[in-house]
Amino acid sequence: MDAPEFFTGPHQFEMDEWITCAPFERLLNITIKEAVDGRATLTMPFLRDYAQGAGLMHGGAIATLADTAVVMAIKSIITPGSHFATTAMQMRYLHPIKQGMITAYAHVAPSGDRLIEGRTEVCDHKNRVAAMFTCTFKLARDTRIEAIKFPESRPE
Repeated sequence: MDAPEFFTGPHQFEMDEWITCAPFERLLNITIKEAVDGRATLTMPFLRDYAQGAGLMHGGAIATLADTAVVMAIKSIITPGSHFATTAMQMRYLHPIKQGMITAYAHVAPSGDRLIEGRTEVCDHKNRVAAMFTCTFKLARDTRIEAIKFPESRPE
């Protein structure tokens, strides 16, 4: 693996749509169920390849789903083609994921100059909250935020 051809990048590619999964997210079989008005719902199956040493879902896979859910919620309120990046994130694991399809419910809100705060609840196959994710994203200059309608709570 020391050969230069294994260490490539950055890679340029075009996304089919504004709200769609990138290659890494497709690798994890993430599905976007909804992304509208500053909220998003995404799912990901627990496959054997996503297990850590004890056979539970790897925390990095769970965090990827949570982060991607916030990204899709952000994309639902900004102009397509806008640029933004994560500046901070925190993940709290409440109980392990042992099986099934997991679901991420994300919502976002503007927070100061070019900042967006995001929050995701990741639920297990029984719809119990297994992890809580909070993050901050910074928007590129001249990015416009559309009007947002916030739900009272996540769908049951």
